[in-house]
Amino acid sequence: MSKANSSTVTDLKKSGRKPLKKVAKKSAKPPALSAKNPAAERAATTSEWAHVWNSPIHGRGIRASKDIPSGTRIIEYEGERITKAESERRDSARAAREASGGDGCVYIFEINKRHDLDGHMEWNTARLINHSCEPNCQSENVRGHIWISARRDIAAGEELSFDYGFDVANWQHHRCLCGSPKCVGYIVAKSHRWRLRKRLAKLRRVTAKK
Repeated sequence: MSKANSSTVTDLKKSGRKPLKKVAKKSAKPPALSAKNPAAERAATTSEWAHVWNSPIHGRGIRASKDIPSGTRIIEYEGERITKAESERRDSARAAREASGGDGCVYIFEINKRHDLDGHMEWNTARLINHSCEPNCQSENVRGHIWISARRDIAAGEELSFDYGFDVANWQHHRCLCGSPKCVGYIVAKSHRWRLRKRLAKLRRVTAKK
């Protein structure tokens, strides 16, 4: 996954594209917990609903500890609140690391027009949730707090996943291993997958003619 994947480019300023970031659905309901100080050293975030395990999709993931009813807020995606300028700087650094063979995972979520949330902290357990093209969870922007909630009833033992919401730009850098019958092979938002299918079909036609 592209924790992988989030929301790529080796030079954002030259390309003119926005930093790659995860996008959350907006909700008007207030959060159940208050924000913690993201800059401080702290214990890993936990949830009564889920725990970390070795994922067959990618690296470590999170799976349900017990049956989770649809609509349940499972865990908050926490981190450091940063400006858009700082977000772009960090994504440029991430892209450079990826280009040199380092960690290219994306942990930045859009919060609003002025700020993003960088969840690249060891204690942010929610950062381990993998992408799926057929997810059982969704991310919600609840007044500036990012919550991972159940899209449907989830059985104990199921791995948690959500749609990272990546744009189709630089799709080739973010392979998807979710295994869903609906998977297009790369991590892109559901709304962009038709575009990617067209691109892949065109590439196959061009390759077949060679």
